Amino acid sequence: MVRGFVNARVYQSFAPLRMAEAFVVAGGRIIYIGDTDTVENIVRILGGEIVDLHRGVVLPGFIDAHMHLLSLGIQLNSLDLRGVASIDDLKKILKDFASRSRMKWIVGRGWDQELFKEKRFPTRWDLDEVISDRPVYISRVCGHVAVVNTAAMEILGFENIRDSNILRDGRGVATGLIREGMVSVAWQKILSDMPSEDLAKSVLDALKYAASQGVTTIDVAGCDLRELTIILNLWSMGLLPLRVRIHIYTEVFKMLREAGVRPPFGDEHLKIIGVKLVVDGSLGARTAWLSKHYSDDPQNMGVCITPPEVLETIALDADSIGLQLAAHAIGDRALDVVLLVYSKLSLKRHRVEHASLVRDDQLAVLEKLKPVLVVQPHFVISDWWVLNRVSIERSRWVYRFKDFIDRGIPVAFSTDSPVESLNPWETIYAAVTRGRYEEVPLYSYTKDQAIPVDMALHMYTYGSAYALNEEDNLGSLEVGKLADFIVVDRDPLSVDPRELRSIRVLETYVSGKRVWP
Repeated sequence: MVRGFVNARVYQSFAPLRMAEAFVVAGGRIIYIGDTDTVENIVRILGGEIVDLHRGVVLPGFIDAHMHLLSLGIQLNSLDLRGVASIDDLKKILKDFASRSRMKWIVGRGWDQELFKEKRFPTRWDLDEVISDRPVYISRVCGHVAVVNTAAMEILGFENIRDSNILRDGRGVATGLIREGMVSVAWQKILSDMPSEDLAKSVLDALKYAASQGVTTIDVAGCDLRELTIILNLWSMGLLPLRVRIHIYTEVFKMLREAGVRPPFGDEHLKIIGVKLVVDGSLGARTAWLSKHYSDDPQNMGVCITPPEVLETIALDADSIGLQLAAHAIGDRALDVVLLVYSKLSLKRHRVEHASLVRDDQLAVLEKLKPVLVVQPHFVISDWWVLNRVSIERSRWVYRFKDFIDRGIPVAFSTDSPVESLNPWETIYAAVTRGRYEEVPLYSYTKDQAIPVDMALHMYTYGSAYALNEEDNLGSLEVGKLADFIVVDRDPLSVDPRELRSIRVLETYVSGKRVWP
């Protein structure tokens, strides 16, 4: 079907800024974009139909270059603890949720001890006060730390495991707090206890939610075998409403290699494009790997999760068959290791996920190697406490998006959802205002890192397409490219920056077909 889309203000791209009145889609791709009269003539000749967009504003669809699909789907169906102000409030919310849930595990995500009036982490004993007969797992907003109750500790066998990621008190008793590798162990147990149909529903729920937010392509930044199987099954049944790109975890990469499967593979809807490597943890959990000690934990420099020699072996193997690497590096010491490894690779478009803390000397290396920096601007607001971790002395190293752009280092925007809201307008707002209106302390020291709206939109469209090696098909509305676009209720380049987060998505199209509402 040939369709002509008219009566709209169409942004083709943001850098350079190009606009049009109308466009024609055939076979899922744009075949003409320009003036209304020509569009109407093409549609008449080809026997197509005209779609009136009712004076809406059309933008290229958002591309979230780093999110977690199954985790988002599960969060949409579990307990959201973002913004909870105290452990007492957490317990009340948890008790109420448990009274309504019939699931074996009580699962939640989003708490942040920095917001609690008690100024401490929750413990197993806090959870036991309200739920003792069912296992409870609730993770910090970053996903790198969680707390479980005693029932969960018993199921997981954590009481009898001696591991630095199972935190203990001064008496040597496990507190219920777990981090990094043990979080993964607990999460895998929860997933194994969930029926496959529930997991598939969670994935579909997340995809539909993404469409409602104006996201037309996602990159699953870390996919294990069970999640991959679910996504592949949905793909084979033609049930994916959006484009899905996948970076598989190293364990899956090794399995596929041993089985004789050679990624990358897929089609326009789904592609396995790379391997996800986790080098360090998070600033919130004080597990990001730093070159100097944490300011609020002087004996701690964070943790190295993947040893450098292991990272190099996997990277060389993946690089040799054309797979893109996506290396999680939040701390500057972790970034040192990643850049050293990347300097030895043949492919030039590998990625660094997060790049939260970047020294001046590292900018020069980044400018030379030009890996794509896949960043999450809303961390600027959510991590309002970051100066406590790194001090004012290191403040200018934190989330330095404009420095990256000015030096020609490729940048892509994303959310790390469910760590942050999948709503792209929250991300755009954060990149543009940088916590100014929330009085985030970092703003005073790094206000020069705020970027204009058009550049933020460019990074969330073309920039993210570039991160996926798909700028020839995605990221802007041009002849020959896939017709992925959204219609919004107002012009983001004409509103006050404080209004950005209130922009509403009216319609979402993938290949010229409406997928939401």
